Amino acid sequence: MVNPQASLIGIDHASDVESDDKIDLLDLLLFLAENRRRILGATLLGLVIGVALAIFLRPTFSATTVILPPQRQSSTASALMGEIGSLAGLGLGSEGGLALKTPADMYVGFLESRTIADGLVQQFHLEYVYHTKTLIDARAALKKHVTITAGKDGLISITVDDHDPNRASELANGYVNGLYEMNSHLAITDAAQRRVFFEQQLNQEKSALANAETAFKNTQQKTGLIQLSGQAESIIRTIGQLTAEIADREVQLQAMKTFATDQNPDMLRTQQEIDGLRIQLAKLETAQSKEQSDNFEVSAGRVPEAALEYSQTLRDLRFHEALYELLAKQYESARIDEAASAPLIQVVDKAVPPEKKSGPSRRLIVLGAIVAGFLCGVLWSLAVHSLRRVRSNPEKGAKLDRLHLTLKR
Repeated sequence: MVNPQASLIGIDHASDVESDDKIDLLDLLLFLAENRRRILGATLLGLVIGVALAIFLRPTFSATTVILPPQRQSSTASALMGEIGSLAGLGLGSEGGLALKTPADMYVGFLESRTIADGLVQQFHLEYVYHTKTLIDARAALKKHVTITAGKDGLISITVDDHDPNRASELANGYVNGLYEMNSHLAITDAAQRRVFFEQQLNQEKSALANAETAFKNTQQKTGLIQLSGQAESIIRTIGQLTAEIADREVQLQAMKTFATDQNPDMLRTQQEIDGLRIQLAKLETAQSKEQSDNFEVSAGRVPEAALEYSQTLRDLRFHEALYELLAKQYESARIDEAASAPLIQVVDKAVPPEKKSGPSRRLIVLGAIVAGFLCGVLWSLAVHSLRRVRSNPEKGAKLDRLHLTLKR
C-alpha cells in the first residue's frame, strides 16, 4: 500500500521545485525596490546622455530625385526579346532561369558604377567631407549615403543623405548629370553603334586620303606635267568613283553584320549592288587600258612607265576622295539617326534642398538611452546581489579574496 503521508510529501516537494523554476513577481518587485536608487541613478544618467546626444548630433537631410529611364529598345534587343518570348512555350521563361531585366535595372547599374561615383567624389571633394584618405574609401562612404531603387512603375529614385541639405540635393542631381554623360558616350542603340563604326572608318580614310594626295604630288614631280585627255580623265574619275562606291557598300555590309543576319533583305540587296558595281568596274578598267598609252605628253621612251605610275596614283587619289565623301555622308546620317533615337532620360522630380531633417530622431535617441540606462542599472544591481551571495559563502568568499589578491599583484 502507498503511504498517504509520503504521497503528500512528494506532492509538496514537486510544487516547491516548480515554484523555484518560476520567477516570482513579488520577489522581482522586492529586488527592484531594494535597488531603486542604483537603478534610478543609472536611468537618469542614461537620460542625460540621450539628451546630450540628441542636442549635439548633427541632423541628416535626405534629398530625392526621381527619373524615368528610356523605355525604347533597339531593334536587336526587340528581336532577341521576340525570340525569347517564342521559347516561353518550351519552358524557358523567367521560371526556367531566364530572368529578363527591365531598362530601369540596367540604368540602376549605370548609376551604381564606379565612373559616376568617382566623378562625384572629385566634383564635391568628398574625401574631405567623409574624412577619408583614399578615393576607394570615399567611394565606399558615398555608397553608404546613397540609396538607388527601381520601382515597379519603372521609375528610378535616387536618395542622398547628408548633413548639408544643399549638398544632398546637388549630389542627387549630380547622379542624373553623370548618367546623362555616360549615356552620351555609350553606344546603346543600333544608330549609336553605326555612328561609332563610321566614325572609325572616316578617321582611317582621312589618313589614307592624305597619303594619296602626297603620293600623287610626288608622282607629278617625278614624271613632270602630264596632261590627260578628257576621255581618259573621265574614265579614271569614274573608276575611282565606282571603286569608292564598292568600298562604301562593303563598309555598310560590315556595319549591318553587327545587328543583322546573313538573310537580312538589306544585306542581300547590298551584296547584289556590290556585284553589279564590280562588273561595271571591270569594263571601265578594260577601256582604260586601251586609252592609256595615247594620252600622255611625255617622251616616247617613258610613256608606258609614266602612264602606269601616273594613272595608278591618280586612281588612288580619286578613289580616296570619293570614298571619303561617301563615308562622311554615312557618318552624318548615322549621327542624325543617333540624335533622333538617343535614349532620353526624363527627370520626374528634381532634387531640392530638404527643409526638414530626416534623422536622427531625438525622441528615439532619448527613449533608447533611458531604456539602456534602466537595463544597465538592473544588471548592475544583479551583479552586486550575486557578489554578496558569493561572499556569504565562506568557501567561495575565500576564493574571491584570493582572486582579488592575485589580480592586485
